[in-house]
Amino acid sequence: MPHSFGYRARTRDMFKRGFKKHGPIKLSTYLVTYRVGDIVDIKANAAQQKGMPHKYYHGRTGIVYNVTPNAVGVIVNKVVGNRYIEKRVNIRVEHIRHSKCRQEFLDRVQKNHDEHVAARERGERVTLKRSPVLPRGAQTISTSGNEPQTMVPVRYETTI
Repeated sequence: MPHSFGYRARTRDMFKRGFKKHGPIKLSTYLVTYRVGDIVDIKANAAQQKGMPHKYYHGRTGIVYNVTPNAVGVIVNKVVGNRYIEKRVNIRVEHIRHSKCRQEFLDRVQKNHDEHVAARERGERVTLKRSPVLPRGAQTISTSGNEPQTMVPVRYETTI
């Protein structure tokens, strides 16, 4: 049988709503404020077909470059051949959300700043460089007083 090459071809599972997430879009989705420079994740919401991005951009992360009343413009890098092309995509707010990719970095910056201020008050210098996690120490395992046990499955019994 021939198959379709349409705009939404092969998106049965991609655009599917989550378990118990069906129905109208929540009002809080429309109340989120987006600013130029924000990092956003693109995740198409099948409940709203208007302003839905192409299936290629589903799951991608980009940077907001333009904000309008109902939509935002997002810059996404796309691999074409052997190069990256900067694509500018206009997407309605139902299909994007703020990305958490920088949250760990921002938390670490805030923690380092607090430690720096506290060390300054104490009059000492503090090193804020991260150090790699060392390997775990060696251990010796002994079977004395710890005899091996044979494991067998419990027999199934009906309780009717």
